Amino acid sequence: QVQLVESGGGLVQPGGSLRLSCAASGSISSSYLMGWYRQAPGNQRESVASITGSGLTTYADSVKGRFTISRDNAKNTVYLQMNSLKPEDTAVYYCFAQSPLFRRLSWAQGTQVTVSE
Repeated sequence: QVQLVESGGGLVQPGGSLRLSCAASGSISSSYLMGWYRQAPGNQRESVASITGSGLTTYADSVKGRFTISRDNAKNTVYLQMNSLKPEDTAVYYCFAQSPLFRRLSWAQGTQVTVSE
């Protein structure tokens, strides 16, 4: 079992920045893929960014150049630095961890990010 706890969401003005954190505990290792999805009201959940244990990253086209994902394997923690935020980034952000075997997914509780004047 993997437990994930997120922090760092909130309200920010357009052009501002936020940093999300997601701390994992339980049966987690650096071999897990970790990352973030988001879901806006009325929309499907979409992938935002992911990172392997060795640091390989992927990003949605909509966030490339603005968001940076990183991880600290010693702390089993993944971070999402979000810069130049736009109103369309408003969503609930969900951290995930995926096991290398069976690709089993674990999810955090979600944190609200609101970008508004």
